[in-house]
Amino acid sequence: MTYVIANPHGCLDKFNALLDKIAFKDTDVMYVLGGIIDHGEQPIELLCDLSMRYNVIPVLGENEYRAFELLSALDKVLSGEAPDRELIAKMAEWMQNGGAKTVEGFKELDADMREGVLDYLSDMSLYEEVETRGKKYVLVGTGIADFDPETPLEDYMPEDFISEALDPNKPYFDDATIIAGHVPTYTVYGAEHGKIYHGEYGILVNCGAAYGEPLGCLRLEDGKEFYAE
Repeated sequence: MTYVIANPHGCLDKFNALLDKIAFKDTDVMYVLGGIIDHGEQPIELLCDLSMRYNVIPVLGENEYRAFELLSALDKVLSGEAPDRELIAKMAEWMQNGGAKTVEGFKELDADMREGVLDYLSDMSLYEEVETRGKKYVLVGTGIADFDPETPLEDYMPEDFISEALDPNKPYFDDATIIAGHVPTYTVYGAEHGKIYHGEYGILVNCGAAYGEPLGCLRLEDGKEFYAE
């Protein structure tokens, strides 16, 4: 089976509860649409957990895009280089906006583990195209900025996939449903708290797990939804 979640944001307990609820197997595949780190209590622990699962595929989100730059610089500082003022300012801003636990967790890792985290972040997909039971899906972390149906997905820049939130009521593809994370569903379109939102053309799956809401999960084969408190 094929599952899609978004923005678990360091909620390792909710993630594990979700795996139990769906009876996640080695033959299943799960896509995580960004927002793995920041805000929650165990962002680095969750990131490391996902990195060891061959059948869990991360798609780059805004948090991971920013984290790669700043954690790469922090890794150099931890290895002995002097930090510059720009890094200090960016790091302080990030920590004030949800990144504190990510930074703390990263600093506790040894050099090999830090390298593994950075490799995992750098290898994340910008998007994924999935087909199951005759239906096609495009999976993104945030959306596709300045979308043009004539432009192949591989021609977009990384920033295009993280800078503009998906509008699920806007047409994107004639033959595929687009699914995204990023914006908690209950903050847009009058969506119900803690529920996945289905628009006319797309689906939003970030239910706000880091803000007290459940971690939502969509199974693509039959559209069934699962929620872990």
